[in-house]
Amino acid sequence: MIKVLRIKDGLAMENERILVVDDDRDIVTTLKIQLEKEGFSVLCAYDGEEALDVLTRNKVHLILLDIMMPRLDGFSAIMKIREKQNIPIIVMSAKSEDSDKILGLSIGADDYITKPFNSKEVIARVRSQLRRYMKLGGIYAGNDEVKIGRLCYNFTEHTLTADDEPVKLTSTETKIIELLMRHPGRIFSAEEIYTLVWNEPMTFNGENTVMVHIRRIREKIEINPGEPEYLKVVWGIGYKFEKR
Repeated sequence: MIKVLRIKDGLAMENERILVVDDDRDIVTTLKIQLEKEGFSVLCAYDGEEALDVLTRNKVHLILLDIMMPRLDGFSAIMKIREKQNIPIIVMSAKSEDSDKILGLSIGADDYITKPFNSKEVIARVRSQLRRYMKLGGIYAGNDEVKIGRLCYNFTEHTLTADDEPVKLTSTETKIIELLMRHPGRIFSAEEIYTLVWNEPMTFNGENTVMVHIRRIREKIEINPGEPEYLKVVWGIGYKFEKR
């Protein structure tokens, strides 16, 4: 098989593999064509069960996932995927209510696109998620490891431990932890976090998106999430990782 190399951030990289999951075969076909034109390798599935099967047999770097599907819906598929993997997941859904978006982000999605969508927007969001997942630079460069109290984050392996036990984080949660633990004590506004992590200007619902992810991280790292010891809110300003 011929390996396709692309230039990204000045580096030649092997093409990443995207899994597109939707019961609408026309949407899958359209996205497959557009993504392949951009140099991505594309795998296809048409329901949640088939997506899980593809993931067991293939290395995948990002998932584009519909919600309303037969056999296993998208929300259920996300929860099963997150039990084992933290690769970026972008939800594609005709359900545009804020409650649906918050639910998707709460259970482990990294981004949410409402149908109908523009293929160019999808590709831009795919690139943004992959850039953060595959190659973290700039503010993330420096020490390989940071230890704060019970927590230890390895910037090379992108892994977090609490009391020497691994903490399972989603791709987006990992990016937020990397940002905040790289700068303990510094207060980041919700807009700063959104811009740095999602690599785009904050959207209308961006503040709630950040809040949901912060809450999920607290549930995973704090002994008492209601009285956080590490990840704290500075009311009216933003969030910070307590410096110790």
